[in-house]
Amino acid sequence: MSASTIDVTDASWDADVLQSDMPVFVDFWAPWCGPCKAMLPYVEKLAEEYEGKIKVVKLNTQENQQVPSNYGIVSIPTFLLIKGGEVQETIIGSQPLQAIKAKIDPHLG
Repeated sequence: MSASTIDVTDASWDADVLQSDMPVFVDFWAPWCGPCKAMLPYVEKLAEEYEGKIKVVKLNTQENQQVPSNYGIVSIPTFLLIKGGEVQETIIGSQPLQAIKAKIDPHLG
């Protein structure tokens, strides 16, 4: 079974992200967002490559507005790396896969 992304909501945010015992890579996206769709294969690849090391989750900003508002998310796609309930990295917009991995790797282990 391959790893997959997990959909989180405003309601599940605390349990799924802030209380996670491993770093969480969060993809803030919306169905109408072209660049978000373009980044999806990278997000899925991260979930596969980092299985057991990080949790990869997606939050639909159209259906869940509380969390993006709390974190000041104004453009999508935006990606956050959260570890121990704290934001460690913020990545805004489309990025090469290697650039994203370069932001994640220092927070592993």
